[in-house]
Amino acid sequence: MQHLGHPNPVTRRNFLTASSALAAAGVLDSLAPRTSFARQSSQPSDAAWRHLADTLSGPLLRSNNFDLSKFIKPYNLRYAAELPDAAALCRTAEDVASAIAWCRENSFPFVIQSGGHSYAGFSMRRHGLTINLMLMREAVYSNGTVKIGGGVRNQALYALLAARNLATTHGRCPTVGASGFLLGGGIGFNMRAYGIACDQLVASDIITADGKIRTITSTAGKEEADLFWACRGGGGGNFGVNTSFTLTTFEARPVTVFDLTWNDSEPKRIFAALMKALDAGPVGLGTRISLKAPNPKARARGANVTISLLGQLHDGSAKTLDQILADVYAVSKPRQSMIWDQANYWDAQKLLEEDDVPIYFQERSAFLESNLSDEAIDLAFRFLRSWPGTSESADLRFFQTGGKMNEPAADATAFVHRNSRWLLDVGLNWGATDSPEVVARSRQWQDRFYEAMRRFCTGAYQNFADPSLRDWRASYYGANLARLAGIKHTVDPARLFDFPQAL
Repeated sequence: MQHLGHPNPVTRRNFLTASSALAAAGVLDSLAPRTSFARQSSQPSDAAWRHLADTLSGPLLRSNNFDLSKFIKPYNLRYAAELPDAAALCRTAEDVASAIAWCRENSFPFVIQSGGHSYAGFSMRRHGLTINLMLMREAVYSNGTVKIGGGVRNQALYALLAARNLATTHGRCPTVGASGFLLGGGIGFNMRAYGIACDQLVASDIITADGKIRTITSTAGKEEADLFWACRGGGGGNFGVNTSFTLTTFEARPVTVFDLTWNDSEPKRIFAALMKALDAGPVGLGTRISLKAPNPKARARGANVTISLLGQLHDGSAKTLDQILADVYAVSKPRQSMIWDQANYWDAQKLLEEDDVPIYFQERSAFLESNLSDEAIDLAFRFLRSWPGTSESADLRFFQTGGKMNEPAADATAFVHRNSRWLLDVGLNWGATDSPEVVARSRQWQDRFYEAMRRFCTGAYQNFADPSLRDWRASYYGANLARLAGIKHTVDPARLFDFPQAL
């Protein structure tokens, strides 16, 4: 077996608490404190806090003597001010069980944080206890599978897999936490060739509301098998605290990796050709298209929508990629082009890696079952060319889905989105210096853009948690919602695990 040590702790991610949306008056309520979701209570006594500290093998940090902002830092800075009363840094599953029991006994609210990127800030809250998994970072390889702790992040998993020349389906951000990524499905450039990440999950340890530490697999008893089904796409924080995951792996064979940019006077024609060409490509092709909106100053100078294509190709050379993109090149050659032919897999991932410096943002997603029509493309480009602007950026992204991702039946796992070709995402970023009025105008633009595009789409991606989504239950879970709600009622009848988008 190969063991990986514990990297330096940082935190961010996962599950429970609150949302924000654009208020009817046009003011961002995300700039004001959010209301805690449940179980408001007075502070536990000092004796109660001492009792909790005595039961944990890791430290208990309280806000009255420790600056929790030093390490409880959300990726989405909209929620950075929402700090708890204390953080329990859990080393073991027993620590987690003790912390949950303590919160239940003291009627004290809690959130779970495993160290990653919660788009809606569900691992942050102003009042309560953060049960933090940052010390649960063990990663062990054995006989083709890797078992990782609930606090492991991508960068630690990459190191273990690279040492064995293995891979799983993974994302691009080094600090994304395993729990949130896997529990909501887990997309990445490998998903068309090997399926989404939760398809590679074969076992997990979870602590449920009754305090039991359960090992769940597809062949366990009925309740455990149901939980395992639910944890493959049912979203983080709904059913308990997952403290470990066991995943199958595959050989990390060489890939052709590419990063191409078009900055042209006719971007609509390029995009239409690009979407068609990629959709006809082999399952070993994994891509993301970004249509970047020009800000008002750039538009005044004549700037148009910039098109970026990023991705990798299994079992194909640079020549193969040229053949796939031949019809696109016939419209226009990219202004910038980086193609690395048959690169070592893990070296290539460094070029695909995303800058994950915390920012202020909102993202709104939906799935496409076919390529966009000419009408939809015209609509998208009209919106992109009308962005009111912030100090940061806005874009319309398309993650290429399909292939092996679509092979399981919609009810084979809780991840219901098995009939898509693309995952669409209307993204908006802003900075700390942008005024509430500037942000509000762009948020309104984003909401109008998203609603206009939704008539061409279906559903929404549960890992891109969207606090503005009104029909989130049906959008995230579709036909699997009823079964998921039943499992939730069975394992958590009192809704101990609760947050604004909890089942």
